[in-house]
Amino acid sequence: MDWSYGTALLIVDWLIRLAALWWIPSRTSPAAARSWLLLVGFVPLLGLPLYLLLGHPWLSRERIERQARASDLIREEQRPLSALRWTPHDGAAAEMAPLIERQGAFMPTHGNAVALLDDYDASLRALLDDIDAASQQVHLLYYLMFDDAVGEAVTAALCRAATRGVTCRLLLDAVGAKRGLRAYAARLRKAGVQVHAMLPGGLQWRRSGRMDLRNHRKVAVLDNRVGYVGSQNLANATFVPGHPNRELVARVQGPAVSHLEGVFASDWYIETGERLDVQPDLGVQAQDVAAQLLPSGPAYPFENARDTVNALIHLARRKVVLTTPYFVPDDATLSALRIAALSGVDVQLVLSATNNQTLTAWAQQSYYEELLACGVKIALYRPYFLHAKHLTVDDSIALVGSINLDIRSFALNAEIGLVCYDAGVVARIRAIEADYLAHADHVDGDAWRRRPGWQRSREGVARLADSLM
Repeated sequence: MDWSYGTALLIVDWLIRLAALWWIPSRTSPAAARSWLLLVGFVPLLGLPLYLLLGHPWLSRERIERQARASDLIREEQRPLSALRWTPHDGAAAEMAPLIERQGAFMPTHGNAVALLDDYDASLRALLDDIDAASQQVHLLYYLMFDDAVGEAVTAALCRAATRGVTCRLLLDAVGAKRGLRAYAARLRKAGVQVHAMLPGGLQWRRSGRMDLRNHRKVAVLDNRVGYVGSQNLANATFVPGHPNRELVARVQGPAVSHLEGVFASDWYIETGERLDVQPDLGVQAQDVAAQLLPSGPAYPFENARDTVNALIHLARRKVVLTTPYFVPDDATLSALRIAALSGVDVQLVLSATNNQTLTAWAQQSYYEELLACGVKIALYRPYFLHAKHLTVDDSIALVGSINLDIRSFALNAEIGLVCYDAGVVARIRAIEADYLAHADHVDGDAWRRRPGWQRSREGVARLADSLM
């Protein structure tokens, strides 16, 4: 009896391994597949169920189809607006603009004004002032909203706007904004604000997608007149104890605002099935910044954010600066950084010295030695938790938004970025980057190579674990 039971268990064990070998590589990226197969190989009875639950970044067919319809509508609505199209004739922009348009449907436009807000309180104050000034509609799309002073201030501003007769819509990620939804949803709805949770779980899970797929965007559009896009959530800077945040937000005016409205309308349609009218903003701004939106997420056929970041790195000729709180690159991004540095490009990576994700912090350290050996410079910003996400290439292109340089942002999360083809915007971001570097520890390659063996082992295990997408 014992022998029969043991034989049956052995057969099941090997059947699981063989099933995993057949199933996982065809549905998962190579790096993630290696990690999952290793886990299944060691603990088959645990590994395969975990993979079926969390391994494949599936999204419901309904959501994918709605995103495709929304993208087609965005392309159709832009056709009569050829006067707003910005056409680069040479350089990196001439290669990037068509790529981003094919990926995310948004054409590059001229006539935009972009103000960069890197003071946490000032950025929040500007948003609240614009909500209070709105006369037609307020649309907010955010990953995180807390039940704190900021959540209360935003809620109060939305209630005031709704009382004035302004149409207010609020989209919040069901997981990231759980506390805000629990604290404020009923009050907001009572005031007339339309509130919806994005990618809900529970009984609605099958209509959504994999449990850990999230909408990580941070977007605000007010009266189709002004828009916000960046890294800052609707929460106090100290919403993670011990890690006060430093952020970067772009306040946008001009034609790009209607494109931000298009992103909101797309997500609203995906969640509710309701189509919103998006009125193109034909008014151009004197600053005349050429800009383009980069939406990304699992509902799109390609990994838009990853491909754009890698293309920008490859197109850099003199200098590229990448700022991110979470750095866990895939093989393609790691290769792009290595090639750029070895080609003589000044590659600067700015990370946070503190991190609210311990496993991610260990995983990103596993990449330092290889990058330093190639000539990539790594700086660890000290004063705050650097939650800003942006990239500058040479003196001509900047990317600001919600996109982290990690596998989760590239493959699992819905993200948004604003690409600016403008030397003035790049110069202003470079000044912000210079402040980061002035208050950062610069990682020394020789010293890093002398770190203890136990730390190397910890980094390697964390790197494997972080690849389990």
